[in-house]
Amino acid sequence: MAIRAFLLCIILFSSSYTSFALYEDQVGLMDWHQQYIGKVKKAVFQTQKAGRKRVVVSTEENAIAALDLRHGEIFWRQILGVNDVIDEIDIALGKYLVTLSSGGSVLRAWNLPDGQMVWESFLLGSKPSRSLLFTPTNFGADKDNVILAYGNGCLHAVSSIDGDILWKKELAENSIDVQHLVHPEESDTIYALGIGEASQFEAYVINVRNGELLKHSSKGFAGGFSGDLSLPTSDKVVVLDSSKSSLVSISFVGGEIKFQEFQISDLQGYSGEAVLLPSKLAGMVAIKIDRSLLFVKLKDEGTLEVVDTVPHVEAVSDSLSFAEGQTAFALIQQDGAKIQLTIKSSNDWKSHFLKESIEFDQQRGLVHKVFINNYVRTDRTYGFRALIVMEDHSLLLLQQGAVVWNREDALASIIDVTTSELPVQKDGVSVAKVEHNLFEWLKYLIHFTSILCRWKGHLLKLKATLMLATPDDVAAVQRIRLQSAEKSKMTRDHNGFRKLLIVLTRAGKLFALHTGDGRIVWSRLLNAFHKSGTCESPRGIKLHQWQVPHHHALDENPSVLVVGTCGHNSDASGILSFVDAYKGEELNYLAPVHSITQIIPLPFTDSTEQRLHLIIDSEGYGHLYPRTPEAVDIFQKELGNIYWYSVDINNNLLKGHVVKKNCKEEISDDYCFESSDLWSVIIPSDSEKIIATSTRKFSEVVHTQAKVNADQNVLYKYISKNLLFLATVTPKAMGDIGSVIPDDSWLFVYLVDTITGRVLLRMSHHGCQGPVHAVFSENWVVYHYFNLRAHRYEMSVVEIYDQSRADNKDVLKLVLGKHNLSAPVSSYSRPEIMTKSQSYFFTHSVKAVAVTSTAKGITSKQLLIGTIGDQVLALDKRFLDPRRSLNPTQAEKEEGIMPLTDTLPIMPQAFVTHALKVEGLRSIIAIPAKLESTTLVFAHGVDLFFTRLAPSKTYDSLTDDFNYALLLLTIVALVISIFVTWIWSERKDLQEKWR
Repeated sequence: MAIRAFLLCIILFSSSYTSFALYEDQVGLMDWHQQYIGKVKKAVFQTQKAGRKRVVVSTEENAIAALDLRHGEIFWRQILGVNDVIDEIDIALGKYLVTLSSGGSVLRAWNLPDGQMVWESFLLGSKPSRSLLFTPTNFGADKDNVILAYGNGCLHAVSSIDGDILWKKELAENSIDVQHLVHPEESDTIYALGIGEASQFEAYVINVRNGELLKHSSKGFAGGFSGDLSLPTSDKVVVLDSSKSSLVSISFVGGEIKFQEFQISDLQGYSGEAVLLPSKLAGMVAIKIDRSLLFVKLKDEGTLEVVDTVPHVEAVSDSLSFAEGQTAFALIQQDGAKIQLTIKSSNDWKSHFLKESIEFDQQRGLVHKVFINNYVRTDRTYGFRALIVMEDHSLLLLQQGAVVWNREDALASIIDVTTSELPVQKDGVSVAKVEHNLFEWLKYLIHFTSILCRWKGHLLKLKATLMLATPDDVAAVQRIRLQSAEKSKMTRDHNGFRKLLIVLTRAGKLFALHTGDGRIVWSRLLNAFHKSGTCESPRGIKLHQWQVPHHHALDENPSVLVVGTCGHNSDASGILSFVDAYKGEELNYLAPVHSITQIIPLPFTDSTEQRLHLIIDSEGYGHLYPRTPEAVDIFQKELGNIYWYSVDINNNLLKGHVVKKNCKEEISDDYCFESSDLWSVIIPSDSEKIIATSTRKFSEVVHTQAKVNADQNVLYKYISKNLLFLATVTPKAMGDIGSVIPDDSWLFVYLVDTITGRVLLRMSHHGCQGPVHAVFSENWVVYHYFNLRAHRYEMSVVEIYDQSRADNKDVLKLVLGKHNLSAPVSSYSRPEIMTKSQSYFFTHSVKAVAVTSTAKGITSKQLLIGTIGDQVLALDKRFLDPRRSLNPTQAEKEEGIMPLTDTLPIMPQAFVTHALKVEGLRSIIAIPAKLESTTLVFAHGVDLFFTRLAPSKTYDSLTDDFNYALLLLTIVALVISIFVTWIWSERKDLQEKWR
């Protein structure tokens, strides 16, 4: 019976998903998809063989990718899990990319041409350690297939052909930090070098054939060591002493350890705190003192000599061997928007292979890393190309004094998103003060030409409708639709489809993306987020709309507030930046300011339409912005009605607060306010742990509070923006799925009024555990979790109704006004609520959950579910109606209630991402359009995806592919038919009269 009801449910409601299914020629009309990789950590060039030249990179987003050196396009890409951090990459046998990840626990080989995984090996060890990967090429013909990997305190020799582990050697004893694997030329031994306890230098000599430990040497240094070892040659390492004032040269040939100490102040009189750079330079080391870089050569006898001092060096590459006996490395000096790339010879410092000066966009910040590669020119001389990683996470390829291509990979690490309306248009010209360069003016001229092209497109579509179009005509129609100038105009449209997506990235760079085609309108690396003496590690945390002028305020551009901190501690100084949403100009910034733990946008604006914000610091004080007397006057009038709450997950504590008065006199800040605690809820840590919270979106619009049942009864939704959904689990269920038995696992959910601290609802799910993903909308909340007993994921829904208005069922009372619908509602009055709930199985694990949002709240709701497969699924809220039953009555069917099934159906047409993936999916944002039927959806992770959805179909507009030419032709044909019929009728009447 359940199966039959499930099939009936699919048949009856599959039609609601037809609006998501696209034909092939519709892809790209309403949506766009962009692929990124993230900030590059390591890069390996593959240019030896004939064919397409490429560079293989690993990134901070746990991606490995092969990029085309001509255009920067992605050949192939693989995204590993969040916890599978890539430690090292290298190329083996000229055809495999080898990656070491998860702290040295997983070694994989990928096919270089297409990125398919060839083999995977799991390397077990006794304790965590740093990860090292070594792919030797001079072991001899019988050993060239060996890969050496160190991780978890063990050294493994792995076959590069099939991934078999040949031998394993434990090196983790006495907490030794192994930092280098060294293989002398024409030798069957390998050295494992590191630092042990009490500044002991440790050297292991191991037989490569069988992993036998030939010798273990250890020697202490009285001055101690600081930082990592640098390996300039295959028989010596260099390290700083504990005071960072001396360099220590260590020889380890044959396992015999010898120290030589050199004072840095003796090297041409330089003094100060030194930093040894990790770059691998042939025969020398690089030491940074203040803003200068010392290049120190290591001589054969072990002595040190300063070769040169170069000021303002931002990055140094590793050495590159490109010809017999020749090595080179790159160093980059930067002055504002100009960088100087120098390729120097490691053999002869006075000569250099290349010296170029390149200008680029100053908004990219400082150079962070550089990787170089050589190529042979047509005249048989050697040329060089440099791959540069910038402060804003962008990637640039420099060659022959120019930027060949660049990639904006900061968009792979979006932190927060907000939107901005585009400027209005009058007589074809925007009246807002938007920067218009020559290209923008040409777009307006092209607009008039596009009108002619549009009518040409309608004629071609008419031919296609009449089945008269040739294949070339069909292709032309598709090109015209994809290149439509309407969706990419820089002015707002009457449907509200064209907007700016303002996104904040982890690099502290702000982007404005056009919703029409996803292009970058402007980008800005904020000055407030530059590293400085007062803020060593700035990071962005939140975006808020700051100023949103109405249509009549034509002289003002909208602006956004960017909030950040100078570190990860709760008491770290704050950063505030104010940015023009149209131009991308940083209007002002405040840094450093008080600490920031919570940002509360207030429902008040001043005369310039700047929204008031209350920012809470770590001591509980509230700071009002904008800092103007007008803002204080507005705020003082509502002083006793401003409440806020805090959730301390670490201490299992909920607190409610109210703003009371100005701060005490010793603070002397008119914009600072004290708050007091109203209530607190302490959840015992030995019984429950908080794992998730969710609240309603502040800007959500509810169309109606009443809901009419199938039996004509009226239910009133309990609508409150002060409700908090809270999920907790028992301490044993805090681990991964399957780490606890069902009897020891409980999941609890709460609904808490954040004004009074009153718990309105508490429900329990025995045998269930997290992770919990929840979304709160109107009077209902949906949450996703795992059921250990059923070994399946579940989704539950809870709907809340207001019983205090249950008497308002008499239409006569409503007409006569004898009702309490207009009575004031207070959180302090105890609410009479009724809840309905239901649970369903769901076949997918979930990464994110959101809900569609429309301008007036009339259109049906859909859940937007980010699945484990990095796709976005649109699920009709009617499937999660707690009133569903096995045998719904006829009245319930007419109301739209579906038959009850134990599993939520998933239709292939319901995936709004179609066949695409949003790799590394983190968040889904729904944005209402002006057209009530439509909502805009933006999903971001490593990739970006944008589309338009119509949950109840486009009932209030014509579709984009509507054939206006056919409509016009039909009207003309009808008019002609009427005219011809009238003539025939007149002639017939005349003939009848003559008879």
